[in-house]
Amino acid sequence: MAKTRRIEGYAIVSADGMLANAQGVMPEELKVPGDQHFFADSLDRVDAVVHGRHSHENQPHSAQRRRLILTHKIPALAPDPNNTKALFWNPAGASFDTALDELGVGDGVIAIIGGTDVFGRFLNSYDAFHLSHAPDVRLPGGRPVFPQVPARTPEDVLASHGMKAGEPRLLDPQRGATLVTWTRG
Repeated sequence: MAKTRRIEGYAIVSADGMLANAQGVMPEELKVPGDQHFFADSLDRVDAVVHGRHSHENQPHSAQRRRLILTHKIPALAPDPNNTKALFWNPAGASFDTALDELGVGDGVIAIIGGTDVFGRFLNSYDAFHLSHAPDVRLPGGRPVFPQVPARTPEDVLASHGMKAGEPRLLDPQRGATLVTWTRG
């Protein structure tokens, strides 16, 4: 019987589509409390988290989550010596399904949380992508949410991969921060 896995992306971006500054650091002004609460609550319900070596969520329950950490520094899969719930994964050496099976994840929700190349790798696989915007923040020369940004907007990228925008949800009235969940059309 085939496994039923739901792939969901989570990102907050600046007005120019960046998720980090030029140094690869998510600045404090991009950490909107309403988005942080949505993100933490959502990750508390997923079965595994997938991210690159420099991405992380720094939340109270982070250490309890199973995770795949993408890297090209290993041939295929390797345990994280600092976290028994994590595996390093090189997509060139092992399939996503193989990595999740090795992690012990059968059916369930898999959260993709960044960075740029990781978000881009799953563009044709997302069942949902939760895209938050902090319109009062600009990060010139920053790290984009998808490899195609800034030549294209994050919304254009999602739409070009068969995703449809849901209704915007206001996360922070003072800052105008919003969340739109995109789903596969």
